[in-house]
Amino acid sequence: MRLKNLESELQVVAGFDKPKIQLEQYCTTPHLAARMLYTAHTVYDDIESKVIADFGCGCGILSIAANLLDSNYNLALDIDNDALQIAKENCSEFEVDVEFILADLISTSTDHLQNKVDTIVMNPPFGTKNNEGIDIIFLKKAIEIATTSVYSLHKSSTREYIREKAKNWGVECEVLAEMKFDIPMMYKIH
Repeated sequence: MRLKNLESELQVVAGFDKPKIQLEQYCTTPHLAARMLYTAHTVYDDIESKVIADFGCGCGILSIAANLLDSNYNLALDIDNDALQIAKENCSEFEVDVEFILADLISTSTDHLQNKVDTIVMNPPFGTKNNEGIDIIFLKKAIEIATTSVYSLHKSSTREYIREKAKNWGVECEVLAEMKFDIPMMYKIH
């Protein structure tokens, strides 16, 4: 599948009806999702025929993109049952198979995923709503589980901090792209 076709397919993924600010629920745009997964697929061969986990899956756009790029098996994890319901509906519309797991990635054991997930993709909460450092917790958990790679979206202002963390964890960290993430005015604070 070509990049422009992937992005075009993802345009119809439904977003949140009632996003929860405390969970920092912002939909990953089709543009970002397509580029992230397409790069993981075409440059690094980390999607096709692989087991993919989508941490904090939200509406499921990253899981759908992985499926469209011929992943072997997909897991979508989120703390919010409402988000999982939207993701299920989106995946049903695309007729893609995904295993959905209601899980708090901070307090829930993920030992059962050890050595079972090749690649983890995520757009984690950035830690701006009384949950400082949650993006790093997601990243650390993903690194502990993925057998191949982790693809994660982060604020550019945290880049050096993440590089330092990766060095401390003994893993390689590479910035693949710097992209603009337009956050729509969806909450009263906007």
